[in-house]
Amino acid sequence: MDLVAAATVWTGVTMQFGIFSVSDITRDPVSGDTPSEAERIDAIIKIAQKTEEVGMDVFAIGEHHNPPFFSSSPTTLLAAIAATTKRLIVTTSTTLITTNDPVRIAEEYAMLQHVAKGRMDLMVGRGNTAPVYPWFGADIRQGLPMALENYNLLHRLWREDVVDWEGRFRSALQGFTSTPRPLDDVPPFVWHGSIRTPEIAEQAAFYGNGFFANHIFWPTEHSLRLINFYRKRFEHYGHGTQKQAIVGLGGQAYIAKKSQDAYKEFRPYFDVAPVYGHGPSLEDFSQMTPLTVGSPQEMIDKTLTFHDTFGDYQRQLFLMDHAGLPLKTVLNQLDLLGEEVIPALRKELESRKDPESAETPTHESLVKAKYGDRPARQPRPNANRGDNVTGGSPYQDSEDTAVSYPELV
Repeated sequence: MDLVAAATVWTGVTMQFGIFSVSDITRDPVSGDTPSEAERIDAIIKIAQKTEEVGMDVFAIGEHHNPPFFSSSPTTLLAAIAATTKRLIVTTSTTLITTNDPVRIAEEYAMLQHVAKGRMDLMVGRGNTAPVYPWFGADIRQGLPMALENYNLLHRLWREDVVDWEGRFRSALQGFTSTPRPLDDVPPFVWHGSIRTPEIAEQAAFYGNGFFANHIFWPTEHSLRLINFYRKRFEHYGHGTQKQAIVGLGGQAYIAKKSQDAYKEFRPYFDVAPVYGHGPSLEDFSQMTPLTVGSPQEMIDKTLTFHDTFGDYQRQLFLMDHAGLPLKTVLNQLDLLGEEVIPALRKELESRKDPESAETPTHESLVKAKYGDRPARQPRPNANRGDNVTGGSPYQDSEDTAVSYPELV
């Protein structure tokens, strides 16, 4: 395993704010309209572009393979978004580490990293749609060991030019090289997303990766237990102190200039939403969970309670486009976020920041950590031998590696 023996030093940005979407296509209970897949895909690109326009840092999209969701191919969508933005970081929320082949994840997200010129990272998780497992030939009863094994392989594929590997859940690899190699030979930063599984927090800590707590439906105390566990294990594995662990949080909100208007406007969407409608009242749900409904100041105050609970953390993503909210409403929400909420949060959280806490890793900071002032590696392949393999030394600057290939009989 490729572990960092000493403390990991990140020199990125202090705090990232952004938007994430689960890519749902939901009937608007006010107008009665259900958008088409084409309309929602067009809308999500506009939402991502607006995220950058209003001064936020990150846009994330989930992965689903069933109606009423549209994001079955996050890399294609994120590449389109990266091509139409200038500084926005694109990422996932989450990539299914269980039902995706880790070889394809390595290839597709390394390609996205090149296309986005480093403005990307990756969140991996198991997802929450049980039927997806048999659709892709997997057994949900093996979901956790599959998640652990698949990421272990992905980690190696991005760090070793030639990989020999054998595991339980996919065919063995012999002399395999994942192409393209990561940009500047520096793998994308990885977040492990989980809402309930300590083994995933343990894996994030083991590799010195980030841990993302969805922090939407569960009380804050639930997220705190997992995050505290991750921080302790991060320190245990020698990546730094608990304060230097890399933590991200989700959140959701509906804001309006006046609090009573926010409740009035959001209530019809909340009351029939598939994920939380027909349950606790909007007022009770707002009290029991991280959901914020109210004025910009109320959203500022509620978000700052996250810092009160968790201490310094590195990424805050908000869910704003769900439950059938029309595009115009979502874009207006983003305007309020960018104009009144995010600037105040940046200022207040910067004033609270502990000098010991980590900054958010970026591609630039990871390149700096690996190379210092030296030029970054740019892998150049050896010539093809005519059989579509390049032997044990696939790149001009790599050392000879003894590999064996299966014989055809």
